[in-house]
Amino acid sequence: MKIAFVGHSFVYLRDRVKEMVKEKIRSIVGHEEVECYLGGYGDFDEICADACRDLKREGYNITLIYVTPYLTPSEQRKIKELQMRKLFDISIYPPIEKVPLRFAISRRNEWMMKNADLIISYVKYDKGGAYKTLEVARRNRKEI
Repeated sequence: MKIAFVGHSFVYLRDRVKEMVKEKIRSIVGHEEVECYLGGYGDFDEICADACRDLKREGYNITLIYVTPYLTPSEQRKIKELQMRKLFDISIYPPIEKVPLRFAISRRNEWMMKNADLIISYVKYDKGGAYKTLEVARRNRKEI
């Protein structure tokens, strides 16, 4: 199973949201092999990555995949730092090479929504990037 996450860059009650994410993953996947697509930008991405690392330490069969939107030198340094700190298992770059940099994050997010089996969301407002990304998941009839 592949899980992607979509949510706002600022999250209130971080600990509560993290526990809710962990419970949702536990209730759905049991001990099935799971790949978690993680974005690495903003509070919700950080909360979800932390939740997935916690579950992995608990014995869940989870692979944390950082989906990078860029191949720039600064992004490559970020990836190396994340790997050194063991914050992700692997990183991948989706097929968005020809996308201008200013659209890279939104296209990366679209790719994650289209390629995941399940979407866990924290979207409270009907505008902004998180909402638009969630709409991609809905249009693709993903389980949310």
